Amino acid sequence: MSAPQPVIKVYLVDDQAMIRAAFKSLLSQNERFQVLGDHGDPRVAIEEILELHPDIVLMDITMPGLSGIDAVAHLRKQGSKAKIVMLTHHEGESFVEQALKAGADGYLSKDSDPAELVLALEAVARGNPFLSPKVSAALVARTRDTATGEPVPRSRLDSLTPREREVFQLLALGHSNKEVARDLGMSLGTAKKHRENLQRKLDCHSAAELARFAIREGLLE
Repeated sequence: MSAPQPVIKVYLVDDQAMIRAAFKSLLSQNERFQVLGDHGDPRVAIEEILELHPDIVLMDITMPGLSGIDAVAHLRKQGSKAKIVMLTHHEGESFVEQALKAGADGYLSKDSDPAELVLALEAVARGNPFLSPKVSAALVARTRDTATGEPVPRSRLDSLTPREREVFQLLALGHSNKEVARDLGMSLGTAKKHRENLQRKLDCHSAAELARFAIREGLLE
């Protein structure tokens, strides 16, 4: 008789409460998983993850204030050993590359079958990376384009530093320079400088243009 498999402890990060409830309900039906906690604010979630030490974090990408990609970078910088699976509607290769570079271990589409979620969690728990078939197809296409010498378009987001991306998220939500400075703990002058750099790098010269760009890139819905 084989020994029982260890329980995989999971933490959920998604700004939509109904999405978190749905995933908690789904995982609670499988004795392999235990949901340690969940939160809609990625900054609060980071603090709880560092305290609770889950095996796996399911992380949404599109969240106000701090994207899931930048939340991953924060967790890795603070020494979190949790495996991280990005859970998102965005299968574009630009998002995949940014997430993997930040330190994610898996990438799963929210449109995936529930059985695929179980496969993803079990795979990363064993130390194996997991990419949903939709994501894998995009990466294969990109690799082929690179191999044949075809120009591969890059997102302007790739030029941003992690701090600039945090500022960008807040500005795209309509926050003022003063609010950005307060929320990110920086001086007003630093916030203004970041805004100038963002407008130059992204070629967006108003709050409306920044918001439209964020929506096109999938960082806002």
